[in-house]
Amino acid sequence: MQELSKVFKALSDRNRLEIFILLSRRTLCVKALVNCFGISQPAVSQHLRVLREAGLVSAEKRGYWMHYSANKEKVEQFIRNFNELLGGERYVQKDKQKGVRISGKVKGKA
Repeated sequence: MQELSKVFKALSDRNRLEIFILLSRRTLCVKALVNCFGISQPAVSQHLRVLREAGLVSAEKRGYWMHYSANKEKVEQFIRNFNELLGGERYVQKDKQKGVRISGKVKGKA
């Protein structure tokens, strides 16, 4: 559940979401991202840091520049976990008398 939260938090910012979408299509360096989005290099670097910490982006040094790309394995894992969360009986069970049960903990009633 914590991993899902990290990913949602990382993608909650519009700039980070747009950067991630672009990196899912091609590998780019910070300078290319600065030119694409018209935001400062430090801002792009901070957005990339958040995306890397969530595991959504990986970096590779090529000569002088770091090149970034989407971590597709992490994205596929996130999608599987999120689908399981939405439809998996082991995560969510609705019970009118007990509230909503998530991972064995009852939420909704004290």
